[in-house]
Amino acid sequence: MTDTASFRASANARIWRWVSIVLTIAGTAVVLSQVFLWNPFGPTMLTNQFLYFALAFFLPQVFIYFRIRKVNPAKEAAAATEEAESAPTLESHEHGPDPVTEAKTFNVPWYDALIAAIAFGTNIYLGLHSEDIVNFGWDFAAPPFAIVLSYVLWVLVLEALRRTAGLIVTIIALIFSLYPMISASIPVPVLQGVQYDSNGAARQHALGVDSILGLPLQTAAALLVGFLIFGVALQRTGGADFFIDLARSLFGRARGGSAKIAVGSSAAMGMMSGSAVSNVLTTGPMTIPAMKKAGYPGLYAGGIEATAATGGSITPPIMGTAAFLMVSFLGIPYSEVALAAAIPALLYYLGIFFQVDAYAARKGLRGEPKDRLPRLVATLVAGWPYILAIGVLLFLLVVQRDEAKAPFLTVALLIVIALLRKANRLTVHGIRDLVLASGRAIAEIVGIIAGVGLIIGGLSMTGVSLSLARELVAAVGDNVLLILIAGALTSFVLGMGMTVSAVYVFLSIVMAPALVALDINPVAAHLFVIYWATASYITPPVALAAFAAAGIAKTPPMQTGFMAMKLGAVKYVIPFCFALNPALVAQDSFGNVMLALVLSIIGVFAMASGFEGYMPFVERQLNVVERVIVSVAGVCMLLPEPITTWVGLGVVVALAILLRLRPPSTPEAASPASPEVSTTAGR
Repeated sequence: MTDTASFRASANARIWRWVSIVLTIAGTAVVLSQVFLWNPFGPTMLTNQFLYFALAFFLPQVFIYFRIRKVNPAKEAAAATEEAESAPTLESHEHGPDPVTEAKTFNVPWYDALIAAIAFGTNIYLGLHSEDIVNFGWDFAAPPFAIVLSYVLWVLVLEALRRTAGLIVTIIALIFSLYPMISASIPVPVLQGVQYDSNGAARQHALGVDSILGLPLQTAAALLVGFLIFGVALQRTGGADFFIDLARSLFGRARGGSAKIAVGSSAAMGMMSGSAVSNVLTTGPMTIPAMKKAGYPGLYAGGIEATAATGGSITPPIMGTAAFLMVSFLGIPYSEVALAAAIPALLYYLGIFFQVDAYAARKGLRGEPKDRLPRLVATLVAGWPYILAIGVLLFLLVVQRDEAKAPFLTVALLIVIALLRKANRLTVHGIRDLVLASGRAIAEIVGIIAGVGLIIGGLSMTGVSLSLARELVAAVGDNVLLILIAGALTSFVLGMGMTVSAVYVFLSIVMAPALVALDINPVAAHLFVIYWATASYITPPVALAAFAAAGIAKTPPMQTGFMAMKLGAVKYVIPFCFALNPALVAQDSFGNVMLALVLSIIGVFAMASGFEGYMPFVERQLNVVERVIVSVAGVCMLLPEPITTWVGLGVVVALAILLRLRPPSTPEAASPASPEVSTTAGR
């Protein structure tokens, strides 16, 4: 590239950077005015006006950040891995952005600029005519120009979905959005519904309140935007470094400490990102080489990182997009969703932690020397702003029960602290990067959610959504286990080609009501769908999180995926257990919840021991028969029936006593770490 071309690219990038900044600030202001019921220009906006304006400011950014040719997910993960490994430090941003990186990010071709302008203009026009849309029923009888714009918005949303979520989910959304035009002609009775002509379908999709502007987008605009900004702010103000240092100070000296650091840091990062792949790419470049240096094989290191990172979308207080959609679909506070998800998330990470500890004990892997690790007290003192921020957020969510305002108030607190303190002080360039990162994150979610709304629109317009769950229940009868297996397989298969939020939106209409009809607790039913949708991130043949980790570990992607499956085996069991035992999602009395928690921790410990072939604390290896027995006993302890629970506990205790009486075995391999480090430190 010549100097002139480089200068033009840099100048063009600066223009688009400022376009993104202005759009993000304006869009955030629209959300703030609706959340805090404050509008300096007049009365509070109508819901459809609010959503059109939100689309006007965030939908164009999809075409700014995401190119027309979507990269293959594996190549995209590898490229992001390379970028993460060479990412500049915080100090390097103090003097402005890297020109090459900036030019690459904001290399917006003319046709994407045109599409972005059309997206902006279309939604501004519809937003300005929102009262006419409501008062004159434009979703049934609209002026010709509004009908044209309806088609335009329909196409724009599908293209935004393709760029952000991929081709498969776009094809599914396209089919369901066209479905109302042929619904009366379908030969299958259960799929027959009210039919529309093309203009009617376009009006309903773009001007009605059940499709593009439906419940998913309403939830994303009112709730999710604030939490996305909070996650970005927490990372950009140094929260990521704090949580990694905290994990190192807590687990670094323990045997297999590097792997436990990966589990702890990924769990903490999950609170900020909620994305499996981005979690891997954030922590993986640090944790995977450290694990390999400590003696873990590359496959095992990659599998640990992928498995731990996948828990982000199920880890409170900030979960994935689907958790926020649960709030609207179930009509419950977000704090209740987060509380329900807390025990399963804890069990998931404990399962990984126990397996890591068992492997380290079996292989004789030790921790890191004390002098190489940060001190716990010093880390906590330095990280007080992030502890305070999490505490304030939890207080606002649990005590004040104001999930819409909570993230914005917490972000304001974080920014004020970051501006005042010397360490990790937020500079002008830091604020700019925070706004840009927030805009990109929000644009991606808006592109996905608006497109997924077309699926709901197609089903609700025809009335078919009301009959699908009923017919599904009739097909399986009263067999709860059968419908759970069907739900798990459906969620997993759809998760291979769709985002978790897209899978959840679809199955919350079709599958979750069927589970509830068979007396499965509603919260457990919806979490069941989310858990199995996320399983595809570590399960071949897709396993995007495992493939991203394989790129860092330099291991075969498919083998890394199978290793991640083994390490995350608890994830395949837990959803069935909490679907059958609602105490595991805090849907029972306090006493029953606490009892279920204690027993389930022991059960997960038993399962992890069986999966890994070694029982920590007892410090003995298991043969094949013992592994099967202890694994089955562990599963029994997570079930609600008292007989199976106590029998499982008895088997685990009896086996532990018998193992303890057996002479200890020699570790299979020696640790390359320093011999001065205790094998039990930090446990």
